[in-house]
Amino acid sequence: MKSRKLSVIGFAAFSGTGKTTLVTQVIPILRKHGLKLGVLKHAHHNFVIDMPGKDSYEFRKAGAQQVLVASKYRIAWVIEKEDATEPELMETLKNFASQNLDLIVVEGFKKEPFTKIEVHRSTIKRPLLAKKDPYVIAIATDAPETLTATEFVFHLEDYEGIAQFIIERMENNMLTEISGD
Repeated sequence: MKSRKLSVIGFAAFSGTGKTTLVTQVIPILRKHGLKLGVLKHAHHNFVIDMPGKDSYEFRKAGAQQVLVASKYRIAWVIEKEDATEPELMETLKNFASQNLDLIVVEGFKKEPFTKIEVHRSTIKRPLLAKKDPYVIAIATDAPETLTATEFVFHLEDYEGIAQFIIERMENNMLTEISGD
């Protein structure tokens, strides 16, 4: 039985550049094109998705390393990490492998070696990641006329163009891929 491939595209940037806004605008366009999507968000802080008083919170606080909450509307999976190390991108992506997805969109993990679109805002005086990262395949910026760093530069609000770029790269097997089940 042939293993299915799952495409991965990242959106990488320094904080405050608008990654989340861009991703939330591109997702519906990709869905409109019939793609089934997963999203992996890298968080830099100790986030909590279950609240005190909720059963999932109580199970986790009692010592459960994994809690899965399921309803007819959604499933949430909380895994309590026992070490304080950053998650590894490829290991984390394996959580999506058994799902019936076409594409995983990753927000963050900017230092990892996988295909990504850099989000750059001129008012945030940070250097371009693309200058040192060969995995940056395009840049989305508020000032595209000022960049010559890569062949593919999009305006931050060119959601259709960015989505079409992702689809074309996916169709031509030019994105990072992981094995699906």
